[in-house]
Amino acid sequence: MRLVLALILCVQCSNAHAVGDEDDYAPPRPSETTRDCADGTVWDAERESCVDPDETTNDRKTMMRDVRELAYAGRYQDAAALLDRLPHNDPFVLTYRGFIARKHGDQISANKYYTAAITADPDNLLARSYMGQGFVEAGRLDAALIQLSEILKRGGRETWPAFSLRSALKSGKGFNY
Repeated sequence: MRLVLALILCVQCSNAHAVGDEDDYAPPRPSETTRDCADGTVWDAERESCVDPDETTNDRKTMMRDVRELAYAGRYQDAAALLDRLPHNDPFVLTYRGFIARKHGDQISANKYYTAAITADPDNLLARSYMGQGFVEAGRLDAALIQLSEILKRGGRETWPAFSLRSALKSGKGFNY
């Protein structure tokens, strides 16, 4: 009970958070992929044009950046197509598959992906935050608070995952970003 009270009070803490350019949790900046490419295509740096996600020659890091950008832009099908090109058991891939499932209203699948991501990397704060936001949306505040506690325990106090989960607990809604 004390833990729950402490976490509820923590939700009321300052919303100050450290999110900078070097922070992997900063909102993705629009690139050619979302600025110039139509749905169903992504920017290919080598070709300097929009291509089908299955045809991109982009490196892994660029594809991961594009997955984030597309997911936050609501282009889930394009993000999923890029995820198909990356290792299926990668914690990043599992986290974003969970994000996409949650945004499609499939909380059961989302939690399976998040759990797999957290099992692969217990310090995956973003997966914990997204899972917690799904719990908030489902009215399971106790489970969301457990995820917030884990984020804080793992050094994530001043990170986007902590901030977004605290905000979800306050508002009752998860973030699109």
